[in-house]
Amino acid sequence: MMERVAGYVPIVLIVTAVFTVIELGLMAYVVSPYSQSRSEPPSAKSFMMFNTVWSLLVLGYLALIPRYFPRFFHRLAPLIITAITVIFWFAGSIALAANFSYPYCGGNTYCGTLNAAVAFGFFLWALFTYLLAVYAWEFLRSRERPTTTTAKPYVGA
Repeated sequence: MMERVAGYVPIVLIVTAVFTVIELGLMAYVVSPYSQSRSEPPSAKSFMMFNTVWSLLVLGYLALIPRYFPRFFHRLAPLIITAITVIFWFAGSIALAANFSYPYCGGNTYCGTLNAAVAFGFFLWALFTYLLAVYAWEFLRSRERPTTTTAKPYVGA
């Protein structure tokens, strides 16, 4: 059962990358008025902007390092960085939803963009949670097997 679930990891990585780029655009629009007024954006908005950049770096590591630079890959790294990313997305999405989300925007594009950023934040949290479950399963499964001298491809590769 879990082997079938792990087979979807490349697709989930691509979907997560697309959603992260969408979130980057949404958060750039949400944060942009603060650069015009030369004031600091609220911390929740800045944190969500950080989350998008962090996630792009994490996705780059998860997708490229096991395949092209296996010497620089550690089995525990995907588990740790994905767990951190899950926490970041959950905390950032909750903070943004609690402080700035409105149920009715009345045609205000800024408000609608903010609500879309909250929704995509939770989608990304769910996608990274899926990846965390698969990487945790792979890590626990690899600990049960005896070590061999030949390297086997990682589930994300």
